[in-house]
Amino acid sequence: MFAVLTDREWLWAAGAFYLTGLILGTLSLIKGGRPSGVTMYAVITAGYLLQLMGLGVRGHAVGGCPLGNSFEIFQFTAWSAITLYLVIGVTFRSSLLGYFTSCLAAALTLSSLLLPDFDATRRAHIFGNNPWIEFHAAIALFSYGVFALLALTSALYLLRLYSLKSKRIGGWFSFLPSVIDLDQIGLRLLVSGVLILAISLIVGSVYWTHDFASVSVFKLIVTCSVWVAYSVALILRLNGKLIAKRFGWVGILLFVAALLSLWPVDTSRHSSNGAIHVKLEAQP
Repeated sequence: MFAVLTDREWLWAAGAFYLTGLILGTLSLIKGGRPSGVTMYAVITAGYLLQLMGLGVRGHAVGGCPLGNSFEIFQFTAWSAITLYLVIGVTFRSSLLGYFTSCLAAALTLSSLLLPDFDATRRAHIFGNNPWIEFHAAIALFSYGVFALLALTSALYLLRLYSLKSKRIGGWFSFLPSVIDLDQIGLRLLVSGVLILAISLIVGSVYWTHDFASVSVFKLIVTCSVWVAYSVALILRLNGKLIAKRFGWVGILLFVAALLSLWPVDTSRHSSNGAIHVKLEAQP
């Protein structure tokens, strides 16, 4: 049974689990209760393992890390965010973080599956068997997963500020972590994301200096702009000039901008050398 499942079937199953976590959490909040942390963690873990299998099958088919089109980029970003949640979720002790994470994962996973154009063309061997470029691309996308989780904690941070300002501390607002905890985890995620993306750019630059002609200038500008934007936010945060509500909104808006930047970056790579394009039938 498992051997005959396609990559998309694995990923549909993963999306179903993420959606289940979202539905269960929503029902708990509607009833005025806290989403079960254990249940949420178990459901997300199941989805994560299924998504890992799907990405593994896709990676084997394309001969490398599956980052060749918008579909694969969205899936990998969702997987990266879930990876971080599973690592810090226990220490953070927030069932609402699991709820928001399942919401993000379901949105990224299912939307990319439902849009045939995202996966209309499968590109194999996009890194030309160069492990350094593959490593560069993988950790760059992983940093986007970090920024995704930062956006989620920023949303929780804004909700906590709203609850305190409006003196609504009962109901599901009581399940929110403290402002101090949210601020600290947000800062740590911001530092981690900036460092990981910086490492990616450094690794990539080593190759670019030897073969600059193969580099998409547009892709380089967009990626560096994302890093600069988050770096500026980090500097302002450390200097105490980007705090409270402004820090929360910046965490959300920067991720939206970073996510939107993935489409033109992916488009610019379609003319790169060494990639094999394989047309696929559109699948829902």
